[in-house]
Amino acid sequence: MNKIDCPFCGPRDVEEFHYGGDASKRRPAPEVSDISAWVDFVYLRDNPDGFHTEFWYHETGCRSYLVMERNTTNHEVRSVRIVQDHEEGEA
Repeated sequence: MNKIDCPFCGPRDVEEFHYGGDASKRRPAPEVSDISAWVDFVYLRDNPDGFHTEFWYHETGCRSYLVMERNTTNHEVRSVRIVQDHEEGEA
């Protein structure tokens, strides 16, 4: 993974981006009082083998937050999209 194809800037070096975490986790609703749901969201992370959905920030480019589907074993990138598209697709 030497290049990431930013939807706004085109192919850019991976050094321009900053990893932002797991994009498959969903924040519990604010009214949820179950502490275990919040512990899971804040502290527990999977270590997947294969394709995984992740947040990335284009720090030295357009400064957009992106969602990338990346293979954790060989860093192959399957897709890159803006966060808004990811959020709307979840509804």
